[in-house]
This record gives sequence, structure tokens and C-alpha cells, in this order.
Amino acid sequence: MASGDDRDHLAESLNDLFTNVSKMVKGELQETNNLLELLERMNIRVAEEYKGFGDVASGLRVFVEQLKSKSGSFDEYVQQIDSIEGQVTELEAVVSMLDKYVSLLESKVQSVYHTPPS
Repeated sequence: MASGDDRDHLAESLNDLFTNVSKMVKGELQETNNLLELLERMNIRVAEEYKGFGDVASGLRVFVEQLKSKSGSFDEYVQQIDSIEGQVTELEAVVSMLDKYVSLLESKVQSVYHTPPS
């Protein structure tokens, strides 16, 4: 049979063992807890970043809608410009014809009133 000193020594060793195991488990739990807190902070930061991206995307959507509405009004102006360009082309053709006609009249008038050089 073990003596009282052996039992006390065994109890003390077991107590130390349990204390050390308890400290080790507590340390690992604390480390896990720290990692979880870090992950939580990282998740919050990422969520803030994505919220910022969402705000930018929302602003871009509004900007694109404004561009579309302006583009619609520009389409009207483009059609008017095309119409004016067509009219100018027709006017240039008429002016060219008038120019030729005036040149022809000039040459007829010169031929009719042509006086021989003295």
C-alpha cells in the first residue's frame, strides 16, 4: 500500500497536471477567441468596403440614367443637325446651278455687247 506521502505527492502531481492542462486549454481557447474577434473585425471592415462599393455603384447608376436622358435630348439635336445638313447640301446645289446660270448670262451679255478693241 502507498504511504500518505506518496498519496500527497501523487495528488499534488495530478493537481499540477490538471492545472497545467487547464491553463493550456484556457490559452488555446483565448487564442481561438482572439482569432474570432479578429475575423469579426475583418468582416466588419469588408462589409464597410462593400457598402462603399454599393454607394459608388448606386451613384454610377444614377449618372448613367442621367446620361441616357441627356442622350435622348441630344438625339433630337442630331436629327435636326442632319436635317439642316441635308438642306445646306440642297442649297449648295441650287447656288452652284445659279452660279453656272449667272456665268452663262455674263458670257452672253459680253458676247452681245462685245466691242472690238480699238
